[in-house]
Amino acid sequence: MAEIEEYISSGILELYVYGALSETESREVTNMLREYPEVEKEVEEIEDALQKLAVGVAPYNPEALLASLKSKLTPRTPVRSITPESTRRTKWVAYIGWAASLVLLIGLFFLFQQNSALRNSLTEAETKNSIIEQQIADIREDAENTKQILAAIRDNNISRIPLQGQGVAPDAYATVYWNNEDNTAYIDAQGLPEPPRGQVYQVWSLTMQPLTPTSIGLLDDFVDDDNKIFALQNANESEAFGITLEPEGGSESPTMEQLYVLGTVAAP
Repeated sequence: MAEIEEYISSGILELYVYGALSETESREVTNMLREYPEVEKEVEEIEDALQKLAVGVAPYNPEALLASLKSKLTPRTPVRSITPESTRRTKWVAYIGWAASLVLLIGLFFLFQQNSALRNSLTEAETKNSIIEQQIADIREDAENTKQILAAIRDNNISRIPLQGQGVAPDAYATVYWNNEDNTAYIDAQGLPEPPRGQVYQVWSLTMQPLTPTSIGLLDDFVDDDNKIFALQNANESEAFGITLEPEGGSESPTMEQLYVLGTVAAP
């Protein structure tokens, strides 16, 4: 019947299921349910659709959720036995309330997840920033050290003494930049091979008559020093410089069999 189809499409049945009608309107729908099976079927389909909608918002375990919801709701009496309007309304209001609570809980869960991810991202960003800041500080320190070294070796009081490779390492070489005004010797050891583990290069100031070696220091952290330039104090009246390979910690006197480079100071 066209009138029944128009009644069904009016939207009143949805409001009836949601419990949004007045008592008079609900009583009218109840009478229609008694009289017209197609109206009853439509109400059942609306109720079924609402159940599926509530289940659909639970992506993890919808079957368990639906069972939980059903356990908290009064079992539905078949429509033909005519459930009182107030009971039906209360039941569906409760059902919709559970569904709304579920949506809220899921929303809070995803909000918590997003906040956790955001906190992790911020922590990672702070760590990266700290690393970058440290790298920048290291670069600035290296640049400042390089600037000071360049200024030192370009000083007018600097004497440049090239050291040539000896029998144990004929291809080795080094350079001593000696400032006898402030008694500083800058050793450019870029031409020396990496020392074996447990050994260290030791720098000697030499006087020739008689031959007297005096240690002026070790080239510590040779491997980690990228510039391979070392500043050592030298207050001696040096006539030559030599570098030997010694046991870690250095030696009292040079091991001549491990003399890597040697060079004499040019006469003024």
